[in-house]
Amino acid sequence: MPQTFHRSANTIARATIVGILLLVVGMLVLVMTVNGSSWVTRARVAREQPIQFSHERHVAGNGIDCRYCHTSVEVSSFAGIPPTKTCMNCHSEVFSTSPFLEPVRQSFQTGRSLVWTRVHDLPDFVYFNHSIHVDKGVGCTTCHGQVDRMPLMWQHASLQMEWCLDCHRRPEQYVRPREEVFSTDYVAPPNQLELGRKLVAAYRIQSLTNCSTCHR
Repeated sequence: MPQTFHRSANTIARATIVGILLLVVGMLVLVMTVNGSSWVTRARVAREQPIQFSHERHVAGNGIDCRYCHTSVEVSSFAGIPPTKTCMNCHSEVFSTSPFLEPVRQSFQTGRSLVWTRVHDLPDFVYFNHSIHVDKGVGCTTCHGQVDRMPLMWQHASLQMEWCLDCHRRPEQYVRPREEVFSTDYVAPPNQLELGRKLVAAYRIQSLTNCSTCHR
């Protein structure tokens, strides 16, 4: 009986199967890479604001504590955005005639709030509470990065679920003493795991990874 297919057909079939598998794997890697990139997450992308407020100047340069502006961070789910009056506490005297700050003065005079662009903007289906994280020893810079080095504010981390779960699964790697929560100079010690385990026990931190913790 004559041979229906050329003997090279088997090689071509194997090469085709391998090629398809490599293509599928490559597409999956590409999707995962793009999904974790700043193009999707907007991490490390400075946002345009009505006033290009510099955390670097106010925190590192002037030594202003986070809580001076974000007044509800210890007692509420929302850290709080300062009213214009908070800005004018200083800028009624400091740079009081600067054209750069004219929108601030107009806001104060008219009572119309400045419309800030939210930088760390979680999806509506995600519940996050600042106060519980602060109380459990999660520092500002752990999530927001070194804001004292940001002339313009950007999102430090991806804010994707895997990033949150990493801390929820292993809190001992990230927690710090409560008195250091608002310190931008804090550096984790060499014995972070040992210290972290003690703090996890002392602060009664639970490793909460069930869906209803964040999706309510």
